Amino acid sequence: MKSLKLITATLALALCATAPYANAEDKGVVGISMPTKSSSRWISDGQSMVDAFKAKGYQADLQYAEDEVPNQIAQIENLITKGVKILVVAPIDGTTLSNTLSKAQARGIKVISYDRLIRGTKDVDYYATFDNFGVGAMMADSVVKSLDLNNRKTPANAEIFAGSADDNNAHVVYDGMLSVIKPYMDNGKLVVRSKQLAFDKVATFRWDGATAQARMDNLLSAYYGNAHVDAVLSPYDGISVGIISSLKGVGYGTAQQPMPVITGQDAEIPSVKAIIRGDQKTTVFKDTRELAKATVEMADAVLNKKTVPVNDTKTYNNGVKVVPTYLLKPVLVDSGNWKTTLVASGYYKEAQLK
Repeated sequence: MKSLKLITATLALALCATAPYANAEDKGVVGISMPTKSSSRWISDGQSMVDAFKAKGYQADLQYAEDEVPNQIAQIENLITKGVKILVVAPIDGTTLSNTLSKAQARGIKVISYDRLIRGTKDVDYYATFDNFGVGAMMADSVVKSLDLNNRKTPANAEIFAGSADDNNAHVVYDGMLSVIKPYMDNGKLVVRSKQLAFDKVATFRWDGATAQARMDNLLSAYYGNAHVDAVLSPYDGISVGIISSLKGVGYGTAQQPMPVITGQDAEIPSVKAIIRGDQKTTVFKDTRELAKATVEMADAVLNKKTVPVNDTKTYNNGVKVVPTYLLKPVLVDSGNWKTTLVASGYYKEAQLK
């Protein structure tokens, strides 16, 4: 008898896991698929969206796939089966979701690509992101200004890192970087001693800091010897942490061997602390609260059959279609403005950065 009860309870739990939502608020449930909790920015993104959807009267089912593509596919398919009203997806690999999203469209579920562009499918309806070309350009411009390349008499040595090849944003940020620094490489004021410039040579799989640290170790050993690294263009704070660790391991960060100009993105707490103590020069802040708010406004407009707010209908081609996009502006953060940008805005408490 106990065994029968156990089996019955187990079956009930299994059915609940995939059953349609029964107790959602009047406006229904939205599905949110985030890539990972390993980066604090995705945690912030997810919670900001849950809060913003709740303020609009929706419930949100937030899922994290921990950077495993099969997990994300399974989670999205489960959200579709449960009958969410709309899907917001920040893809791990922007090229792997076409079959899954076709199932969403077959059920009339619209899809908003979040921060990272979903590629290779017609079944993505809108895109919300920051100006990622501008992000890369900001990073590179901070290097140009910090090294005073326009007036510098001797060449500066630099190395370049990019994000994960399966993330469309990584390519766009890289293009933004090169748009600024290529003229200085062409005129000899900025020298990449490793000659590793092509995207496939500088990409960092899954934006992983340990992978970046290992590559920086190899660069220092193979190309620098007694030469000094003057700048490292890093596309993300987690990568910057690995780069800094590598540099400190061979003696950088002293009066005799000062840290290079190191860039970053996302204003994560460890990197803001690194900026404050002088190990990292800049990071690009993308206020996830604003991105979440914009995404929720888009979703609400879709669900209420109103005009969806977009401000770019030409730029973001995913290989199958141009995806209507809402672009937000990023902000460069350095030692001079971190407090006004990050603390005064309420994004962080000052105590978190000490």
